[in-house]
Amino acid sequence: MKREFSEQELVRREKVAGLRKKGLDPFGHRFDVTSNSALIKEQFAEYDKEKLAEINENVKIAGRIMTKRDKGKVGFMHIQDKYGQIQIYLRADCLNEEEYQLFLEADIGDIVAIEGIVFKTNVGELSIKADKYIHLVKSLKPLPEKYHGLSDIEERFRRRYVDLIVNEKAREIAFFRPKVIRAIQEYLDSQGYVEVETPVLETVSGGAAARPFVTHHNTLGIDMYLRIATELPLKRLLVGGMDAVYEIGRLFRNEGMDKMHNPEFTTIEVYKAYSDMAGMMDLTEAIINYVVEKTMPSSTITYQGHNFSLKAPYKKVHMVDAIKEKTGIDFFAAMSVDEAKKLAQKHNIEIEPHYGYGHIINEFFEKYVEDSIIEPTFIYGHPVEISPLAKKGADKRFTERFELFICGGEYANAFTELNDPIDQYERFENQVAEKQLGNEEATEMDLDYVEALEYGMPPAGGLGIGIDRLVMLLTDTDSIREVILFPHMRKKE
Repeated sequence: MKREFSEQELVRREKVAGLRKKGLDPFGHRFDVTSNSALIKEQFAEYDKEKLAEINENVKIAGRIMTKRDKGKVGFMHIQDKYGQIQIYLRADCLNEEEYQLFLEADIGDIVAIEGIVFKTNVGELSIKADKYIHLVKSLKPLPEKYHGLSDIEERFRRRYVDLIVNEKAREIAFFRPKVIRAIQEYLDSQGYVEVETPVLETVSGGAAARPFVTHHNTLGIDMYLRIATELPLKRLLVGGMDAVYEIGRLFRNEGMDKMHNPEFTTIEVYKAYSDMAGMMDLTEAIINYVVEKTMPSSTITYQGHNFSLKAPYKKVHMVDAIKEKTGIDFFAAMSVDEAKKLAQKHNIEIEPHYGYGHIINEFFEKYVEDSIIEPTFIYGHPVEISPLAKKGADKRFTERFELFICGGEYANAFTELNDPIDQYERFENQVAEKQLGNEEATEMDLDYVEALEYGMPPAGGLGIGIDRLVMLLTDTDSIREVILFPHMRKKE
């Protein structure tokens, strides 16, 4: 396919040829840096001009040219490394003629190396006075001239490499996210949990209510699924005697995309033998509080205009009580499925063919309660119909399950694990029946998992936390695509 170049791109390609004529590699070679913009500022920001002159600190730094200006024999530029920008001061009489000419001919976006002395300008800006200017990489494409996000927000996500160069917020999130993951690992490791890996490709799709991606394994001659959850393999490990395990990994769900959903996303799932729903509430609070302590200046945060504290303990409300508070309807009362359906129709809730009593309760919660929850709140007591892997409570219509809601969004899902193989088999059968009635998100029958339970799984609690959403919360970001480095996008026309 023949490519067309802009005038600027053609000029930059001519400069590549010019560099080669000078015997320079336009696309670089090794350079051993000794410092970076953050370290220089940390070490020397508090010193005045005189003290810096006395110290006479020589540094080697490399980065991308972000600004550039020259006045004859003197020039200034800002170069950017992964930590930020720092100013470079260049004088023709401090560099050899070829080096200063390279600076004059350089373009915004080029990657260069600088050796020089740390000093402060007359206006107090910490800078480096260049003794050596080394060309590393020629940028063949110009950066966006004005950047407050690329003008086309879709392009920011398609060309994340450009976004990271010119968008400070994007860089902050990119470096913040691993800190959140490390903090989670650090806490769980300290509590005796073991991090494990389970298969991404599965022959039975289960562990959540979601549509899977289907692929085909040529050698085995069978269709396989990209996992929608890590739950069932991890609970098999509890059967095997690994009594405290967790996995941080990618899940894949062939569903819609919006500000809170991407078809490929990251969760942590944690399973603890001899625990239960209450233990998972404590663990959820402990993990989030530890992450906040390690990554945030305060436990009080602002998210989308709402100010609240993430410090434990969190509010606990039964789903039925939450619905009653908003609608006056008490789903604890004896009620037939037909009566529940009539209530749903009266309240403008659409009924699907597979809906039972519990599905209707969940629809009431999603319509009338979910968006109103701002501060961290555990909503517990989910109906059995929507919780096929959770243990039933004293009222057998409901399970020992909770979800953590903050600002109308779900951040965690947990329950006392169902370890009764007879009950589990019946739940799977009910899910198969739902699928036949049109529920594409119903789970499949997993006989191997039932057989695993027949060997005996200890009483246990399990917890899942959405990593992407947690990062969104802590960075006050309103779209999941901001916190995933390469989110999925519609095909560009």
